[in-house]
Amino acid sequence: MQFQESRKAAVPERWEPLGDLELATERMRRLLEQTFGQLPATVGWVPLVDIEEQDDAYVVEAEIPGAKRDDVDIELVGNELIVSGEIKERERKGILRRSTRRVGAFEYRVILPENVDRDGIDASLDDGVVTVRIPKAQQAQRRRIDVKSK
Repeated sequence: MQFQESRKAAVPERWEPLGDLELATERMRRLLEQTFGQLPATVGWVPLVDIEEQDDAYVVEAEIPGAKRDDVDIELVGNELIVSGEIKERERKGILRRSTRRVGAFEYRVILPENVDRDGIDASLDDGVVTVRIPKAQQAQRRRIDVKSK
């Protein structure tokens, strides 16, 4: 039994080059899977990530749906933050006819600025989103200076 997937393409309001690249990567992955079967877990994938700069910290949020705390490793090597792990495919009782969920090894790497407090980094996992908060070093925090009149 073959399943056909159809999606209506909405006209984007603005060009999103990274979105186009991700779409092309996903299409290539599907083509390879159709040609050679399921790809091995060692191929890996990169989670979707937001990085926010706040006055006192950088916040990295990575989407890892279905991840449990034990599935995720977070390391700081030099100035490189590495979020990695593996999502195992769950055992099924029936025949899997279609699968588009991401499973297997994942990894995301980002180089952090020099001005971070390495000892203050903390991480949490909530609803499939890993949040890593990296505090800025005291000397690097933004400070507002009031202008006085004479």
